[in-house]
Parts: sequence; C-alpha cells; structure tokens
Amino acid sequence: MIGKKHLGLLALSSCLLGAPAFAQSVNLYTTREPALLNPVLEAFTADTGIKVNAVFLKDGLQERIRAEGANSPADLMLLVDVGEINAAVEAGITQPLKSATIDKVVPAQLRPDDNWVTLTKRARIVVASKERVAQDAITYEELADPKWKGKFCIRAGQHPYNNAFFAAYVAHNGPDKAEGYLKALRANAARKPGGGDRDVARDIQSGLCDVAIINTYYIGLMSQAKNEQKGWFDAIKPLKTTFANGGTHVNVSAVALAKNAPNKDNAVKLVDYMLGEKAQALYANGNFEFPVNAAVTDSAAVKLLGPVTPDKLPLSEVAKQRKSAADLVDKVGFDS
Repeated sequence: MIGKKHLGLLALSSCLLGAPAFAQSVNLYTTREPALLNPVLEAFTADTGIKVNAVFLKDGLQERIRAEGANSPADLMLLVDVGEINAAVEAGITQPLKSATIDKVVPAQLRPDDNWVTLTKRARIVVASKERVAQDAITYEELADPKWKGKFCIRAGQHPYNNAFFAAYVAHNGPDKAEGYLKALRANAARKPGGGDRDVARDIQSGLCDVAIINTYYIGLMSQAKNEQKGWFDAIKPLKTTFANGGTHVNVSAVALAKNAPNKDNAVKLVDYMLGEKAQALYANGNFEFPVNAAVTDSAAVKLLGPVTPDKLPLSEVAKQRKSAADLVDKVGFDS
C-alpha cells in the first residue's frame, strides 16, 4: 500500500512530467503591457525552446534592479521612452549589447549608445480637425503661430512624451528659443494642458480645439475602437509633421542588457529574434508602432498613417536635454 507521502511525490512527479520542459531561459524586466509583448515572447519560446520569464513592472524597474545588485536575475530591460533607457545606462545597470543582427537591422541613429537598441518607433505628430483645417502638413514650429490661439490642445508638458518632444526642440533650437516656443504654445492652448493623447482627439471632435499633438499609436488604437473613441478617430486627420530643419520627432521602445545578466547568450538571442521580420510584425502591429526592421514594410501603422521619416537628431542628444526641457516647462508655467 502506498503511503500519503509517496502519493504526494507521485502527484508532484506527474505535474512535472505534464509541464513543458525548458532547458534554457531568459529573464526580461519590462514596463510594457503584457498584451503587447506576450505574442512575441510566446513565438520566441515556440521557435527556440528558450523560456522567457517576464516581469511586468509599471514603475520602479531601475530601483528593483539596483536593489537586487549583483544577484539580480534580470537579463534584459525593455523600456518605452528614450529618457528611461538613458537613465538606466546612467544608473550603471546595463552593459554593451552587440550582435551581427543589431548591426545589420538597426540604424546607428537608433542605437546611439552600445548599451541599448531600439525595437520599435512611435512618432509624435500633429492631428487636426478634418472639417476645420485645410492643410495636410505642418512644422512643429508652426504650432507657435498666433493663428492657432485658442485652438491648440496638448497633454501636460511634464509628461514623458512631451518632455522628450520639448527636449528635441531644445536640442534643435537651443534653450532660449525653446522657452519662447513653450510660452507661445501655452498662449495658444484652448484649455489647460492635461489629460491623455486620446483626449485631445475628443476635444477636436467637440470643437474645443482644431490642432493637437498625439503619439501615432493612439490614432491606430482609436481606429479599432468599438466605443466613442472611433468617433474621435473619424474627426481627425494626421498632418505630415516635421521640424523646420529636420524630420519627424520619434520616441522608441528599446531594450538594454542588464549589467549582471546570468543568461547573456539567451538575452542576445531574444533581442535578435525581436528584430527579425516575424517578431517585428507581431510587435509593431500589436500597438501600431513603426518597426525598426526596414524589411517590414506593411505594418499596421504604415498602412494607416504612411511611412515616417524620423528626425536625424541622435536620440542621445534628445536624452541630454530632458532636464533642460523639464525646467523650462516649469519656468514658463506651462502646466499651470
């Protein structure tokens, strides 16, 4: 007769036998939403046999890795803003990330630091009322024109999306011109800066404003909405948006190799996989972002909005001006 102890061991053995066996794994810490990443991570595991242990953190990713120290299990960090990824590098919790695939697929501008690599891009552009705005193109500088007084909407200036955009403006034009620009934008605002990017589309539909700044992926998400947001999408049109002396401002989702990565080889394999055509299509289409792999030409964002020519200003230069931009926002009372 089998005792209770042996029955328990048999049950545990059955569970282990019934579970998938993974000889290798990689540990990913990320601030992305699970629904956006899981299809890519599941495909990677299916194709390579390497299990991805993903830790999804809304906040405190860098603090957690620093607290874990040399014993941190983190292999990779996937973040959604050039300022965040640059801060991770400055915090000393990354190490150089290199491979032949990275060199082949990712333009140098999108990997300005050996410690991180861009996976997808999102553009921050101007949208306008289909009914009330005739033009189809605009420069960021034109938003300061008094003709938009009382017709411009934007979320808070200190939000990371706008902080990166304003930092790019500082990098292009210097802090003095940037200060004047922020004052002009604030003077043109139809309401106090705030809310979310989709809220500015709502306010265009209602007639509160005629032009606004928005991340491109929100346009895509609204286009698929089954609620009132579909009406917000129908009320707006994207304008071809560039700096007067450059291209379109883009921000990125990017990946960095953790300083004490215990599974470094598998981490590089995951990065290479995410830069491949299959994963780029899955990842970009899941959130209407622009793929970094030029071979993926028919992504959802491109189909909806057309291709984007990123500004040639190095993202490292944008990151350097983040504090200056934040200080200027406070100085001019942009969010007050």
